[in-house]
Amino acid sequence: MTLTRERIVLAALELVATHGYGGTTMPMVAATAEVSTGLLYQYFPSKTDLFDEVFRQASQREIDACAAAAASESGAGERLAAIIRTFAHRALKRPKLAWALLAEPVAPQIDEDRLRFREPYRAIFVTVIEDGIDSREFRAQNAHSSAAAIVGALAEAMIGPLALGVLSKRAAQRVVEDIVALCLAAVLDHTARTKKAPVPPSAKETP
Repeated sequence: MTLTRERIVLAALELVATHGYGGTTMPMVAATAEVSTGLLYQYFPSKTDLFDEVFRQASQREIDACAAAAASESGAGERLAAIIRTFAHRALKRPKLAWALLAEPVAPQIDEDRLRFREPYRAIFVTVIEDGIDSREFRAQNAHSSAAAIVGALAEAMIGPLALGVLSKRAAQRVVEDIVALCLAAVLDHTARTKKAPVPPSAKETP
C-alpha cells in the first residue's frame, strides 16, 4: 500500500469512526487526507470501494485484538471471557465505528464482507472451545456450532448498546459482563467442579 493510499484509508477510517459511513463523504476524506478529490478517485473509483477497504482494515484490527486475547496461557473459560471482553470493550469505546462495522446499512459489497469477516472470529472461538472440551472445563459439544452461536449472539447483543452511543463506565461494564456470563453459561460443563472465569474487581457492583 502506497503512503498516499494508506493516508486516504486512515483518514476515511477516522471519519467513519466519528460520523459513520452515511455521514462521511468523499470530499471530506480528500480534505482530511490532504489530497485532491480527483486523486482520491484514482485510488478508489467509488465510495463503496473506499469504505470496503476501511471495513477490511478496521475489522482486521479487531480480529487481531481478539486473537491476542485468546493466546494467553489461562484456562479456556478465562480465555473465552477475555475474547468477549476485548471485543465488547473496544466496540463500546468507539461506538460509531463499531456500529459501522456491525450494523449500519451499507452497500451489498460491504455486507458480503461482514459475513466473510465473521469466520476469523468463529475460528478463534472454535480453538478455545475445543481446548475447553479437551480439558473437560466445557461440556461435550460441536465447537463450530457453539462458536457460530457465540459470534452471532455477541454481535446482536452489542447492537442495542451501540445505538445509545457512549455509555457510562458502569453501564458499559454491566453490558459486557452480562454477555460474558451468557456465553460462558452456554459452553461450561455445569456438572464439573469448575469455577467461572474471574470477574475483575471493577466489574463487581452492588445492586
